Amino acid sequence: MKGIILTGGAGTRLRPLTHTGPKQLIPIANKPNVLYCLEDLREAQITEIGVILGDNQPGKVRELLGDGSKWGVHITYIVQGAPKGIAHAVLCAESFAGDDPFCVYLGDNILKGGIRGMVDEFQTKGYDAEVMLCRVPNPEKFGVAELDAHGNIVSLVEKPKAPKSELALVGIYLLRKNIFPIIRGQKPSWRNELEITEALDELRKHGGRIRAAIVKGWWKDTGKPEDILEANHLLLDDVERRIDGTVEEGAVVEGRVRIGEGTVVATGSVVKGPAVIGRDCVIGPRTYVGPYTSIGDGSRLVGADIEASIVIGDAIIEGPDKIVNSLIGRSVTIRSAGNRLPKGHRLIVGENSTLDL
Repeated sequence: MKGIILTGGAGTRLRPLTHTGPKQLIPIANKPNVLYCLEDLREAQITEIGVILGDNQPGKVRELLGDGSKWGVHITYIVQGAPKGIAHAVLCAESFAGDDPFCVYLGDNILKGGIRGMVDEFQTKGYDAEVMLCRVPNPEKFGVAELDAHGNIVSLVEKPKAPKSELALVGIYLLRKNIFPIIRGQKPSWRNELEITEALDELRKHGGRIRAAIVKGWWKDTGKPEDILEANHLLLDDVERRIDGTVEEGAVVEGRVRIGEGTVVATGSVVKGPAVIGRDCVIGPRTYVGPYTSIGDGSRLVGADIEASIVIGDAIIEGPDKIVNSLIGRSVTIRSAGNRLPKGHRLIVGENSTLDL
């Protein structure tokens, strides 16, 4: 089986962070989102992976993933260009997939529990397709599947006004080559996209057996800032304590905290887990890093107070104003005097920005 990871899309809901790169490269718990997808494929023994490139700085995806050898896989790059839908991206990979079954994995997904069981079932049972589903409170915002009593999919609808179930399509699909002629016969939807839900439903109407796999752990679609922060929260719940840097006398590191090499937590500073701090950072003096915070490599926090946030890296944050539930881009400088309300700032700051609070 081969794997196909989608790294295109405009990422409009994550601007300004996506003005400078694909959303799939935003780090969550200090690891780019796309690497979680790649690791799931590798753990399912899928090592031949095609990466679909969009038109938002695809060179950054190539720079991160290379030929895949660093990650224990082999990567082939496939250019989609402008986003024309998931089904269109799948069609772009037809020559890469050849006659092999393949797994399509949206690169802005994070899934606890992996896909190994799903892949094994698909290979053993010989289904025409298998689709990962998750129960959600707002199914009208997703593609929605309806199942029969045996777990087979009997209908698929994209963002229905009146959903027939609460089972949303996660963005992980196991497919065979019989999907390609169906996609070629599709017409664009009202969104001017080729919809994978329509292609799968057409496959079902042609007699294809489509199986559902239900998420047993948790799943997040990281398309919005609040989703990224929630995914960071969920991932940090599993972090293990490891201190590879230096904690000076008089500094406090409490709970499950991972600190990278070359990082110094200075006297008078407090880090409360769960949290991760990358390499070569300076935390303090007089700095508080609260729970559920990820600080990327090369960052410097002095007299700062930050909680439940992501700092992508190479940032400078100075001053006592509290920062909460924020996404701070790479090479951002934030300074505050601590003399204004509100006492807690929620920020989304793009790369290479300077902000005086």
